[in-house]
Amino acid sequence: MNAAMSWNATMWWCLDNNKGNYDCEMIKEIKKMNRSVLHTTIFIAGMAALAACGEKKADVPNPANIPVPVNIYEVHAEKAVYYDMYPGTVVALNQVDLRSQTEGYVTGIFFKDGDHVTKGQKLYQIDVSKYQATVSQSNSALMVAKSNLDQAQKDADRYTYLNEHDAVAKQTLDHAMTALQNAKNQYAAAKQDVVKTQTDLNYSIIKAPFDGTIGISQVRQGASVSAGSTILNTISTNDPMAVDILINEKQIPHFVSMQKQTVNNADSLFTLLMPDNSLYGGTGQISLIDRGVNAQTGSITVRIAFPNKGGLLRAGMSSKVRVRNQDTAMQVIIPNKAVVEQMGEYFVYVAKDTVIRSATDTTVKKAEAPSPHAVQRKVTLGVAIADRIIVKSGLNEGDRVIVDGVQKLHDGSLIKQP
Repeated sequence: MNAAMSWNATMWWCLDNNKGNYDCEMIKEIKKMNRSVLHTTIFIAGMAALAACGEKKADVPNPANIPVPVNIYEVHAEKAVYYDMYPGTVVALNQVDLRSQTEGYVTGIFFKDGDHVTKGQKLYQIDVSKYQATVSQSNSALMVAKSNLDQAQKDADRYTYLNEHDAVAKQTLDHAMTALQNAKNQYAAAKQDVVKTQTDLNYSIIKAPFDGTIGISQVRQGASVSAGSTILNTISTNDPMAVDILINEKQIPHFVSMQKQTVNNADSLFTLLMPDNSLYGGTGQISLIDRGVNAQTGSITVRIAFPNKGGLLRAGMSSKVRVRNQDTAMQVIIPNKAVVEQMGEYFVYVAKDTVIRSATDTTVKKAEAPSPHAVQRKVTLGVAIADRIIVKSGLNEGDRVIVDGVQKLHDGSLIKQP
């Protein structure tokens, strides 16, 4: 900076004093000297910076040569026990809507909503006064018909006797026999009318058709009901209960086979998860497989019965049926975290200890140590079992699969175990 100030002062002195050419030439020489010094300084500084960069770069190792820390799982075959899950709905094995077969007013309700009832127990009563009167009337008509029949029978017997002794006209006997037949028909009709009216009277009292649980009454005392249309209540069996699931038509042979296996098998293939995903205590058996497949969906209903001693299962409840896998073949199972998905395909990294060399190097020196590295391998996956998964193809027993650090790997990466 001082040299520059001296140069500027000299230059201005020259100009102000209008020195001769000699002085100006001297100024030019000084200027050239300063430029030469500046260029030399810049060149030296640049070379020093390059040298420093070169030394710094030489200290940074190649990332490709840094082994990735990994954990390794040795593959072995084992029997896989897993469950297929099917959403289901709890249903009663027997459930009916209670309807009145007669019309009238409800005059009696003989249970509490939600009660357990037994077969034949009296539940509702419809006004019986009208039906009792009808029964009495039909019984009276039957008695009249019986009297008429008895009289017609006597007349027919008398005229038949007289006819045998030629003591009565043939026409009179014919009339007596016709009257007897009419009396018999009237008596039969009167008997049927008594049965009908008595049935109506019986229908005015609604009884439980089987043991089960009755729901909340849809009518109250004093309500008017119509014959065959008004639903009074619903009753259903509660032990055992069933769960309906839908399966694909391709699974029918498998479920038919399981149905035969579980007939007398205490070790059931079917367990149940409650709506809160807790495991239900009882095990189930196939109750039925529906008669036909839904042509629109290609599915069919399977009904599985479960004991319900504690009453935990209720009709309409959502649940999940676990069907235990019955494949007894040995399977290759690895941790889920070992699998890497790429473009819809699945891969794992297998640890290898062979020496890594270039494609042109066809010889391996005895002094060379094995270089553990990762080899990418495509696999076909099966069913997931908790935090593990079945591998259908791509791995063999004894392979060493990398389970930790796979996100940092590529095919051929150097690896090391901690």
